[in-house]
Amino acid sequence: MAEPRESFLDRTLRRVRSAWHDVAGRGPATLAETVGPVLSSGDLNRLRSAIDECLDAHGGQVSALARAADLGEAYLGLDQDGRKQFLELLAHEFGAQRGPVDAAARAVIGAHDEPARVAAEQSLRAALVPARLALFQYFGALPDGVKFLVDMRAELRGLEVDPVARRILDPELKDLLASWFGVGFLKLHRITWDSSAELLERLIAYEAVHHIQSWSDLKNRLDSDRRCFAFFHPRMPGEPLIFVEVALVNGLADNIHDLLDEDAPRIDPTTVDTAIFYSISNAQRGLAGISLGNFLIKRVVDLLKQEFPNLTTFSTLSPMPGFRRWLGAQLETEGELVGDILERDELRSLIENLDTEWFADKKLTKSLRAPLLQLGVRYIVDGGGQGRVVDPVGHFHLTNGARFERLNYLADRSDKGFKQSAGMMINYLYKLDEIDANHEAYSDDGTVATGSQVRTLIKA
Repeated sequence: MAEPRESFLDRTLRRVRSAWHDVAGRGPATLAETVGPVLSSGDLNRLRSAIDECLDAHGGQVSALARAADLGEAYLGLDQDGRKQFLELLAHEFGAQRGPVDAAARAVIGAHDEPARVAAEQSLRAALVPARLALFQYFGALPDGVKFLVDMRAELRGLEVDPVARRILDPELKDLLASWFGVGFLKLHRITWDSSAELLERLIAYEAVHHIQSWSDLKNRLDSDRRCFAFFHPRMPGEPLIFVEVALVNGLADNIHDLLDEDAPRIDPTTVDTAIFYSISNAQRGLAGISLGNFLIKRVVDLLKQEFPNLTTFSTLSPMPGFRRWLGAQLETEGELVGDILERDELRSLIENLDTEWFADKKLTKSLRAPLLQLGVRYIVDGGGQGRVVDPVGHFHLTNGARFERLNYLADRSDKGFKQSAGMMINYLYKLDEIDANHEAYSDDGTVATGSQVRTLIKA
């Protein structure tokens, strides 16, 4: 798909910088106009002083927000190395002051009665709050500031920031964002072909499971027998946080190509019995580790049941993105996980075949079917995860109470599907009256609920 002349990311960045420039005020020169994009030692000193002034809050809240806007605009104007230096400066020089922390800790240890202990603990909690947290909160109060912080955390996780700075900042930003992105603050909305062009562009850009090939592909995914739902945050309007694409069909889908076939006839959604969740995409990398998907699926199931009372089956058609990597890793072990399925030399031969266009050879395709299905089941059910499934998609759905219902051979013939999953896909079944029991069994001791086809493959 051709990129728009000016992407929505460019437009958003331009809008944010303009808004923040207005908040910062139009004095002789803003910080953003006097530093960077490559930071000199003098620029770094100016940033340090500007952060100090912002945190001093001299002049009150309005002045502090103006200074934060100036700092945020300066950050946006830096190159990658400059942003790395900015983040390291925040991590190493704007934390909690160790003297007051040590004194408060000694007071806790030395407290001789309950009132003194409570007061000392309160003082310790206050002393442990890093100075930079106030700056993050100022950023969040600015126009599009919440999105700025989400993107700052995403950038922190991608830049070559020194490991200590990353260990300091990442959990702080995660905890702050998690407090703002609780499920009670989120709004669930359906995305349709009539949604804004900017939102549809975002959907195309953020789709992480099955790449959207064209506008007609997107339109097909939003047709009358399809549904797309996303969570939004009131401080990030128009920015999906996570979204799910659903196909309304009859019976479990066993391959992605039929679901995405633009030439397939539309189905009357009032006549179907099954909802297939075929793509769940986290749209904001800066929210990594903050649970949103489990709430999304449950809310969407409730909405679909209200709209289509005839729906009786709710299932995914999911990739198993770690399977090929896991197979390769088995050659480096003693083969305890796969030795009863394939000898070491047979496993090596199978992996070598997977690096060819084996799916074009009917004889080879037939011969690989049984071992690949058995290995795929072993990967999910007993993949060496010490109480949890090693596959991230599988772990997500099993944690939510789904059942490993069926493994589908040659279900995804895309390059990505072969490279990650050897072309296989899984139906994780959300059987509503079993979800709680499945969740507890998996969470307590790693027990994977399975369907009859999977149990047969286990015994083979």
